[in-house]
Amino acid sequence: MFTVRTWAARTSAALLTTALSATGLAASGLAATAAAAPATPAVGPAPVGPAPAAPTPASDSPSPTPYQGWNTYYGLGGDFSADEVLDVADFLVSSGLADAGYDIVWLDGGWQADVPRGADGRLQGDPARFPDGMAALADEIHDRGLRAGIYTDAGPYIPGTCGLGSGGHYQTDADTFAEWGYDAVKVDFLCGITADLDPQEAFTAFSAALRDNSSGRPMIFNLCNPVTSPDWGDYPEEQQSTWSWTYAPEIAESWRTYTDVGFVGQIQFKDVLRNFDANARHPEVAGPGRFSDPDYLGPELGMTTEEFRTQMSLWTVAAAPLVISSDPRTLSQESMDILLDEDVLAIDQDRLGVQGTRVGDAGTTETWAKPLADGSVAVALLNRGDRPAEVATTARDLGLRGRSFEVLDTWTDARTQSAGTVRAAVPAHGAALLRITPTRPGGVPRLVASPPVFTSVGVDAVAPTTDLLAAAGDRLTTEVTLHNDGGTAVRSPHVTLAVPEGWSARPAGAAPRVVRPGGSATVAFTVSVPAETATGGYDVTASVSSASGRITTPPSHVTVAPAAPSGGDVVLSRHPWVSASSGWMEPTVDRSVGGGSPLTVAGVVHETGIGVATPSHVRYYLGGACTALTGSVGIDDVVGTVGPEGGTATFDVVGDGETLWSSSLVERGEAIAFDVDVTGVRDLTLDVGDAGDGGYNDRADWLTLTTTC
Repeated sequence: MFTVRTWAARTSAALLTTALSATGLAASGLAATAAAAPATPAVGPAPVGPAPAAPTPASDSPSPTPYQGWNTYYGLGGDFSADEVLDVADFLVSSGLADAGYDIVWLDGGWQADVPRGADGRLQGDPARFPDGMAALADEIHDRGLRAGIYTDAGPYIPGTCGLGSGGHYQTDADTFAEWGYDAVKVDFLCGITADLDPQEAFTAFSAALRDNSSGRPMIFNLCNPVTSPDWGDYPEEQQSTWSWTYAPEIAESWRTYTDVGFVGQIQFKDVLRNFDANARHPEVAGPGRFSDPDYLGPELGMTTEEFRTQMSLWTVAAAPLVISSDPRTLSQESMDILLDEDVLAIDQDRLGVQGTRVGDAGTTETWAKPLADGSVAVALLNRGDRPAEVATTARDLGLRGRSFEVLDTWTDARTQSAGTVRAAVPAHGAALLRITPTRPGGVPRLVASPPVFTSVGVDAVAPTTDLLAAAGDRLTTEVTLHNDGGTAVRSPHVTLAVPEGWSARPAGAAPRVVRPGGSATVAFTVSVPAETATGGYDVTASVSSASGRITTPPSHVTVAPAAPSGGDVVLSRHPWVSASSGWMEPTVDRSVGGGSPLTVAGVVHETGIGVATPSHVRYYLGGACTALTGSVGIDDVVGTVGPEGGTATFDVVGDGETLWSSSLVERGEAIAFDVDVTGVRDLTLDVGDAGDGGYNDRADWLTLTTTC
């Protein structure tokens, strides 16, 4: 956790007050709310530096609202051709993406020739892949009604470090891009950091060259310094992406706020959250014509559909550029629907241009709010957790005044009325994106149903959970809670439970006759799991029908586990786990993660255990049959073959949601033993965290795990 500088909160409040004054909402209090709770979920110490002046609308900006488009990098890598680019351009047009605003076809690194600069000193495209030249490609893109973007680096060309560099040629390259007809330029800093340049000086000079290009062509400048410690090594703060906010708003239409959100062909949800959090540090410097850039959208590059929908919600509330990084020709209809949603895009493209801020505390669930030009407020109710959850705020906390509010759920298109509570049942890794508008009382009351919560298994009560471990043959008790946040009663709600084929669900009590305004009601069910049910995960959802309409809850999960360990002392690493994760690598049994070498800590080899990268969660079903868990933890000696950076972790043993043992900080060169009482524990999780310094070079070991059952 880090503390935001007081001036940053004041500047953010002033910016929001200015924006709200234009719409008559200055007195609503949203600016004061932002000042009290600035958008800074912790990712590291806040940069210290002079606060740039609050931005003002730029009527002559080539991008007064966040630009949209497609970039080659994550989906096509660095070996793309003119034919591929134009085929994607055709798809942008035919699919409706271009009409929805995704109109920049942006070449990333890889377009250049093996020798990127010709005898005349000008950059040149690869002649085999771009036989007609780069100007012809831009013309072809323009002929389709689209804009063209291109890529370079602010540093001097250093073979083996970057594909091309504009260092020493800023004006020549700016003139060339303009002459070729490009509308946007992404300027990287790979060779810049290798040459130890000052990014502010380099990017400021490049910006001046772009603005003064010989053709007088307006071009969007995307300032892309991805250098971030510790991901890239140990660099002075002034050279990192997290410092760009101090100068970039005056020279660029957008600036990257953290390192890359993924790798070619791979974007993970945890890195999306990491980049969003870093992007949220300085909303006060963003505004019309100048936008914080958390990197690209990553549908179907490693995230689930729900996770991508969350990324879209967060980028939208952040007033971020929306640039598709996948190959759009390969996307499912679900992903296309997310990209094309008109209500969502309207929030991102709102002319007020305010970057949203967090309302309230950081945590597993959070509220993010963005004032809009028509006086409404866009709200993202975020659930970072691995289980569905209710997330709620109030119109008052959002700075809105009144007795009644229309709530538009942008993803479902449902319009309901609330008396002031803004609430949603949000899936794991999900976000509800709502638009809240003051209105007159009346309309469809807002009814919210919680995901089914399991409260007992067989005859044994369990901690209430939406993520239950069970055994074949168990009988479960679950409850669904209904909330009426509207101003009129909801009568005769009918609740049904959807369970897997072969399972049964029966009401365990009378259904409520009425849920009064501001009231709640609980409906219970008994669920039977057949004895022949196979090991695996199963979803249970609830549907609620009433005169107000029909709603369906996010799914709760029941995992039917392998049989519990038995027979005395059991080597747990060789018992089948329920699930296991390990950073961006696969966990390994009885071997160090990443290389497959024996588990070795402080020179001592251990025959059994689990090797993981951070963060990691390994889950076992004990079924209440065991009494003790012993073993030790440590950082595997293999980290020494990578380098001195990283190699720290924290370890936790969690039973039925309660932490039973914590290691505190674990560094290299020591194995730490533990002996934990697990009597009665059904659901055991072994968690490993990155100790707050990122997952670089973290190779953590659970050693000689033995459970007595």
